[in-house]
Amino acid sequence: MDLTTTYLGLELRSPLVVGAAAPLTEDIQHLRQMEDTGAAAVVLHSLFEEQLRSDRLELHHHLEHGTESFAEALTYFPEPDLFHVGADVYLDHIRAAKDMVDIPIIASLNGSTLGGWTDYARQIQAAGADALEINIYAIPTDLHTSAADIEQQYLDILKAVKSVVHIPVAVKLSPYFSNMASMAQQLHEAGTDGLVLFNRFYQPDIDIEDLEVRPHVLLSTPQDMRLPMRWIALLYGRIPVDFAATSGIHKGQDVVRMLMAGATVTQLVSVLLRHGIGHLKNIEQELQTWLQEHDYESVQQLRGSMSQLRCPNPSEFERAQYMKAIQTYQPDWMSSVDLVR
Repeated sequence: MDLTTTYLGLELRSPLVVGAAAPLTEDIQHLRQMEDTGAAAVVLHSLFEEQLRSDRLELHHHLEHGTESFAEALTYFPEPDLFHVGADVYLDHIRAAKDMVDIPIIASLNGSTLGGWTDYARQIQAAGADALEINIYAIPTDLHTSAADIEQQYLDILKAVKSVVHIPVAVKLSPYFSNMASMAQQLHEAGTDGLVLFNRFYQPDIDIEDLEVRPHVLLSTPQDMRLPMRWIALLYGRIPVDFAATSGIHKGQDVVRMLMAGATVTQLVSVLLRHGIGHLKNIEQELQTWLQEHDYESVQQLRGSMSQLRCPNPSEFERAQYMKAIQTYQPDWMSSVDLVR
């Protein structure tokens, strides 16, 4: 059974990639375990723009200054211990990872402004990263910033990074663009080698007893895979880049669905946080079993076979299917009421 695939020009043993998550990738020993249990590549936890700024400008001092009189304001800012992984430590981590394992190591930069991305992109490349994932995590709140301005910011960051590195670069996106297809096309034209769909914005919660805004991390569920699956299926064959599917992938069958939609690889995070790194073996075995039972010889046979371009009914991914779903859905309790009648 041939599970091999190529992502960002990297030859991978399978489409199973560990996505960026600090609890999984900060411990260098975890990387060896990931390789031993079947990970084809690892995306390291992100180096945040705020960490870079902290190294240069002593960010913690500036965040705390003047906020003492507004207790609730402090909860919007990271605690200083969240900045324990500075730029130098991150670069050392890349070097150690390359010495530790043979699988590709993909670094991650996370930010929202042009800032110092280019300097650190160069250093990440020099440290030995095989590729770079740029995670542009921004929540626009300026009433005078247009959608076009936001899109241009993404394009400017990508172009700046691509101008200083020769390793492959992928962009991790949120799903909240006015026209995702147009944004994907613009990013392709700006030089991205891959698109990672999608970023999940972690929404804050309100503690109604202590009157505090608190971070609340919710791990993905299998239902979360439908949004990236749909967009990969819509874009496959139209935008000539590699697609990495992330969010909601918990079983080998989920990997099959994403590959059928057109993904090159699948990034696993929540399922490994829930069940441990060793669960990678189970997912790979489920993938192999499904392929064997359905007479597939390789994952390449799957790729894009159920994308919009190749689907027997292309409208299934668009508005017609939405109307059909709304009109045919009936909750279980209605059926029981009918039976009583």
